[in-house]
Amino acid sequence: MTIRASIRFLRRGKIVDLAHVPPMRTVLDYLRLDERSRGTKEGCNEGDCGACTVALGVLKNGKLVYEPVNACILLVGQLDGKELVTVDDLADGDTLHPVQQALVDTHGSQCGFCTPGFVMSLFTLYQSGKAPTREEIATQIAGNLCRCTGYRPIIDAGFAACTGSPVDRWAKGAKEAARQLAALDDGADVFVGTPESFIARPAQAATLARLTAENPDATIVSGATDVGLWITKQMRQLPKIILTGGVTSLHAVEMAKDRVSLGAAATYAEAMPALSSIDPDVAEVLRRLGSTQVRASGTVGGNIANGSPIGDMPPMLIALGATLTLRHGDTERALLLENFFIAYGKQDRKPGELVWRIDVPKLKRDEAFRAYKISKRFDQDISAVMAAFKLMLDGRTISSARIAFGGMAATPKRGAQTEAALQGASLDQPASWKAAIAALAKDFQPISDMRASATYRIEVAQGLLKKALMEVAGADNTRVLAHRKAVA
Repeated sequence: MTIRASIRFLRRGKIVDLAHVPPMRTVLDYLRLDERSRGTKEGCNEGDCGACTVALGVLKNGKLVYEPVNACILLVGQLDGKELVTVDDLADGDTLHPVQQALVDTHGSQCGFCTPGFVMSLFTLYQSGKAPTREEIATQIAGNLCRCTGYRPIIDAGFAACTGSPVDRWAKGAKEAARQLAALDDGADVFVGTPESFIARPAQAATLARLTAENPDATIVSGATDVGLWITKQMRQLPKIILTGGVTSLHAVEMAKDRVSLGAAATYAEAMPALSSIDPDVAEVLRRLGSTQVRASGTVGGNIANGSPIGDMPPMLIALGATLTLRHGDTERALLLENFFIAYGKQDRKPGELVWRIDVPKLKRDEAFRAYKISKRFDQDISAVMAAFKLMLDGRTISSARIAFGGMAATPKRGAQTEAALQGASLDQPASWKAAIAALAKDFQPISDMRASATYRIEVAQGLLKKALMEVAGADNTRVLAHRKAVA
């Protein structure tokens, strides 16, 4: 097995080879402190404001794709095998890049601090080769905050620049960059450091499983959208970091007739098309999950493994009946996802054991699904309440239900008493729903915190259950059936 003792990535047309990389070194610190490229700014330092946005060029199915990421919470080790593009690179002498020029022409910048991040988010949209709608531009920059210019001129700049026909240096040099990235993909397991302090990026599944089993004290990192904050905000010391993203098989997204299967390192961006096909509500929650930058880095498996009680995916996956495969060395075991979460900060995962695969059942013709994310901000915000409902129907009668909430307990949790109360309820008789709506207060005793009070959470949860029942009753399930027929 080949082991490489350096991180290699493409930068300004040349290969950068770093043999000495502190495990916790972020891309932002590398750019500003090591490379002295200071166009990329540090704003929130937690992946919220987008001022630090850079673009990563990656090969996907042989095609070069540019994605925006937050440099403040991305680790240098995660650059391995990719191309790094920053705002410092865009101008060609005195000639601005089309995105930069459009922002000048539309007066899309005032103080300018956030502007480099907006430029890079729009740069990746420019490279996509599509002429976006206003909604698509807004979604693209939802992870970039501006406090003084306002978003209208920035969106106008997106319209002006992103015409669907990129003609810049990156578009013209795409074949050569793809060739260089393909050459970087040497299939080697990367290990930089010492047994006591290292960053590792295995390329082989067996190496990842073995290394994790041998180092149960190591921090496992997929997208670093959570672990990055441990470094920048909590100031934790993480001497051993093992990255999962180098294992190609863990990025697999497979669609079978009855289920969607995800490798644990599949990013949200990679998983979104398949997961969105399950139901329109899944698609809408995913669109609001984090930002374009977060979805390009963050993974479904990582969201599950960190065990957050306010994660958006687990309630939906629990309601859908997802199963989890865990791996320790050469041994795998499966369990229902709902049984993985034991208590706050505690999951059914042994030291050195990895979240390996997620299997999500597709909906059957007699099943209706609804999911709702409640947050103070519509985009790029943490949920106060996340609700997911799957109703199994016998005509107009609910034969059984799976109900799960996030933000309502110490873990993502099913509402067992509510589910029992829904059995036999009629979609045509709202009075038959009352017992189930009342039972929510028995299933959940949420806390009050900065996002919402306990009273608010219970009232919202009850309102969302009633909303789901009213929607399913009114739709007669035709919306769901039509969607399923369209994506079958």
